[in-house]
Amino acid sequence: MKIKTTKWDVVEFLKTEEDMAAYLEAALEENDPTLVAAALGDIARAKGMTHIAKKAGLGRESLYKALSPDGNPEFSTILKVVSALGLKLHAGTGKTKKAA
Repeated sequence: MKIKTTKWDVVEFLKTEEDMAAYLEAALEENDPTLVAAALGDIARAKGMTHIAKKAGLGRESLYKALSPDGNPEFSTILKVVSALGLKLHAGTGKTKKAA
């Protein structure tokens, strides 16, 4: 009996703004720039890469390249993409809150 497999794509699960924000937040928590760029690429694909590239003022192919596993986007590109996606980056202390 053969096992049928299908390719898993996170984009299929990024349906709402909340899903996308939570996904990016999880990537940011890992402190891995490659993972953050990949997450932004996944979110851009979920929203439509061409649309996001235009909103960010970038070429579609340039955006794919910048957010690819081999890409190394400039921080200004990251900020443009985050803005075009309608998301925001947040800073925190990294400390956990104590229960009252």
